[in-house]
Amino acid sequence: MSGAEPAGRTVVQRGLWFEEYQVGTTYAHRPGRTLTEADNVLFTTVTMNVQPLHLDAAWAAEQPGFRGERLVNSMLTLSTLVGLSVAQLTLGTIVANLGFTEVSFPNPMFHGDTLYAETVCTGTRESKSRPGEGIVTLEHVGRNQHGAVVARAVRSTLVRKRPADEPTGEPR
Repeated sequence: MSGAEPAGRTVVQRGLWFEEYQVGTTYAHRPGRTLTEADNVLFTTVTMNVQPLHLDAAWAAEQPGFRGERLVNSMLTLSTLVGLSVAQLTLGTIVANLGFTEVSFPNPMFHGDTLYAETVCTGTRESKSRPGEGIVTLEHVGRNQHGAVVARAVRSTLVRKRPADEPTGEPR
């Protein structure tokens, strides 16, 4: 088949255009991500967070309330929670992350825990100042392998509208 067009069609992975978001839709992001000791130590040291609950096993073992173990840095949990949503929701379609209005960590993550993420679209509106873009509000929820909520975050994103030359109805 040299020089010939490949059989079939090509589907390029991307996030959702503004028009594809529907308020109330829940997006389950799979697979999850197991957070390891190496992930936690690297993230914690790269971000200059010297909190001993993340780095000092002997100190953490003496602290009450967390099974005597070091905790996964909550900022790593948040970053991974949002990151798990990228391929399905915002890959190549986001313009900007506008901000977070709520962030909470109701339960800790420990080394070896797996984070599973889901996102609910809670609002959409066209941008008043940027034609061709819209604002999407997303509520991200992270659960560990036991189903306990370990992180929750509400964020606003600026998302591109579908370009005029982009076909509609393509499978996702």
